[in-house]
Amino acid sequence: MTPVFVLFVLFCSEFGFLRLGFALGINYGQVANDLPTPDQVLIILTSLKITNTRIYDTNPKVLAAFANTGIELIVTVPNESVGLLTDPRQALQWVATNVKPYFPATKITGIAVGNEVFTSDDPTLMSNLVPAMVSIHAALVQLGLDSYIHTSSANSLAVLENSYPPSFGSFRPDLANLMAPFLQFLAATKSPFWINAYPYFAYKDDPERVPLDYVLFNPNSGMKDPSTSLHYDNMLYAQVDAVIFAMGRLGYGGVEVRVSETGWPSKGDPDEIGASAENARVYNRNLLLRQMGNEGTPLVPHRRLEVYLFALFNEDMKPGPTSERNYGLFRPDGTVAYNMGLTALPASSSSSSSSSSSSAAAAASVFLTSSATRESKETGSSWQWGTLVFSLTIQALMRKAF
Repeated sequence: MTPVFVLFVLFCSEFGFLRLGFALGINYGQVANDLPTPDQVLIILTSLKITNTRIYDTNPKVLAAFANTGIELIVTVPNESVGLLTDPRQALQWVATNVKPYFPATKITGIAVGNEVFTSDDPTLMSNLVPAMVSIHAALVQLGLDSYIHTSSANSLAVLENSYPPSFGSFRPDLANLMAPFLQFLAATKSPFWINAYPYFAYKDDPERVPLDYVLFNPNSGMKDPSTSLHYDNMLYAQVDAVIFAMGRLGYGGVEVRVSETGWPSKGDPDEIGASAENARVYNRNLLLRQMGNEGTPLVPHRRLEVYLFALFNEDMKPGPTSERNYGLFRPDGTVAYNMGLTALPASSSSSSSSSSSSAAAAASVFLTSSATRESKETGSSWQWGTLVFSLTIQALMRKAF
């Protein structure tokens, strides 16, 4: 592949420092040909000040590359390994092999046991999930790592029977016997409930009734929950609160919900309505701005919603519709899939905003560029560097108003 050199330039006004990377986590999937090496990915992440990343395995090259970087990493037990790890001895061996040698130099903060297990239609896998989580946690306790690394599992929103309005949120009845011990484990270990939430799918399936602005975080009239009178101006927050209400119905409303995946495809098949670079740009831009404001959901407004964007790269080896291969900010060769072009305030607003002494404004630019050709000191050979320019310009009030 063509190596990509990333130069990050951040300009701040006197009113505050804009920390892009502290705003949003990102999923680093690797189902693609010719991806940048982990060392090159690290350049991208550190240049963008991204400090939270999730991977879908325990790739030793990634774990080694991320050592001493301060990037917090969530690793994953693949679904096919869940059954094996119900055995406490196997779980201890797994943690001793895949986690302990890298920690604490590599800042592993979570282990995701499987992915979307409860909607896998595999009864054996589903019944093995909680026992595997118990074994993994016991291994962490035995190795003295449990206070640093939580154990959980990411769920599809399809675990819900009802999600609208949020106060009607409830889990599918057929999952009740599985969900109760799962939530009991999360509560006992103070671990989060991870949810993969994609408003895109709701819009794609019913574009006539689901307003595009509502799913894209654009200004809109939103909806009022008839039971709580809480107002929702975007679907993602409504989906998260529906999960909280569903947990509350089982007696576990205090478990924190975090978004393990959300995003928008920049390309799709003809029948994948809404999949476009423009909608992807708007969704991710607006989500980032919300995260910069440290927002919580209407139900839990004072607890910042932790979100991981899907994804860092388009994964061109993924099966399924075209959209599945086009969620990334970058293509597999390291070039930008689309320009997010962040602008929080129109130019006409900047003068009036800056005139108020109580307004804290910040401007930032991110440039991802390359040089022409450089001599490799290690090999003495020349690397041809592709040209890459990616500019994000943000001018935002550093207060909770966007």
